[in-house]
Amino acid sequence: MEAIYTTDFNFPGQQNVYHGKVRDVYSIGEENLVMVATDRISAFDVILPRPIPFKGQVLNQIAAHMLDATSSVVPNWKLSSPDPNVTIGKRCEPFKVEMVIRGYLTGHAWRTYKSGLRTLCGVSLPDGLKEHDRLPEPIITPTTKASEGHDEDISREEIIRQGIVSEEDYIILEKYTHALFAKGTELAAERGLILVDTKYEFGKSNGMVVLMDEIHTPDSSRYFYSEGYKERQENGSEQKQLSKEFVREWLISNNFMGKEGQTVPEMSDEFVQQVSDRYIELYELVTGKKFIPQDYGNAHHRIEQNILKAI
Repeated sequence: MEAIYTTDFNFPGQQNVYHGKVRDVYSIGEENLVMVATDRISAFDVILPRPIPFKGQVLNQIAAHMLDATSSVVPNWKLSSPDPNVTIGKRCEPFKVEMVIRGYLTGHAWRTYKSGLRTLCGVSLPDGLKEHDRLPEPIITPTTKASEGHDEDISREEIIRQGIVSEEDYIILEKYTHALFAKGTELAAERGLILVDTKYEFGKSNGMVVLMDEIHTPDSSRYFYSEGYKERQENGSEQKQLSKEFVREWLISNNFMGKEGQTVPEMSDEFVQQVSDRYIELYELVTGKKFIPQDYGNAHHRIEQNILKAI
């Protein structure tokens, strides 16, 4: 099956294009950005060689759904979504941090905790926790936003001390991050899911802090199934989760963590299909909507025409 690995459009008023790990972002005039969600997949800050069919559509449509569902909580950048793979929004000056918020001791937080450390990004964690335990309260563990290479953990104090974000703006970022996570937790609970952790990106538009990029997608978030969570924790069983973590775990089991000298393992057709199926499953669970796959036959032309109509 075909998949959208990259795009190379040239729109009227286009100033530049930025090819990120997953999205191709077109700057149109001074005001607008056109964000095209491709089917690329990244892990450990490395773009994997094979795209995942329908992944871009899933990401874009979950993000659009969640941006609309949280717009009364926090202002966001979205103006329209003229195509299943496209969001058009306000051009913002991004803050150079990603606001990661965690409600459970999972993933990177657990790996850090398991190593014996009890402080993550300047936040102290209590002793005696198990993997996937709920934290006493959600914690914010920011990372730097690297243009190349790996994002790095950083504390609130260092962000302000280094002048990456002013204290005045950072207080707003913290407030918005907690508000979005609370709303996301509520939305997930309605669907029988637990929002475990996620990340948000913010920028400034006309002097106002706004939410940017994607939100509550499987690339930026991790979900557990609510049903059986407590029993699995008590039994020491693995939690049933929906996220990109299983891709990371597969890579780790194949001796790849994005470190120098390591080679990305080959993804079989079967594994690529499995990843695609998991993304579609998450879309349907998170949104409560039936996934309608778009035809790949003329995908680039369709995307281009829908963007041209919108701009």
